[in-house]
Amino acid sequence: MQAQIDMPRHIPQATSLTLEPHQIILRPLVTEKGMHRATRCNAYAFEVNRLATKADVRRAVEELFEVKVLKVHTQNRKGKPRRTKMKFGYTKDWKKAIVKLDDEHRIDFF
Repeated sequence: MQAQIDMPRHIPQATSLTLEPHQIILRPLVTEKGMHRATRCNAYAFEVNRLATKADVRRAVEELFEVKVLKVHTQNRKGKPRRTKMKFGYTKDWKKAIVKLDDEHRIDFF
């Protein structure tokens, strides 16, 4: 038997797929917690494509909003259970990115 050598899960596999910035950033997450984080920490939350890496998110935010990104944190969020009468289902899984900007840069959503 031959032992399989697998890459660790936290290292993204190389793909030939390249996403455009408008395909990576799906929408900004405008919540009460997010607005607090934006004013205090200069960090903004976005829903991003599930295939995007941190480097992709950084590149997309810098190109779309013309700002300098310091850090990117990502989270893979599970879908929530939903029910309609007798049918059960789940909302889709999605990826969230929290992007911290340089102090001299801001993003205005409104």
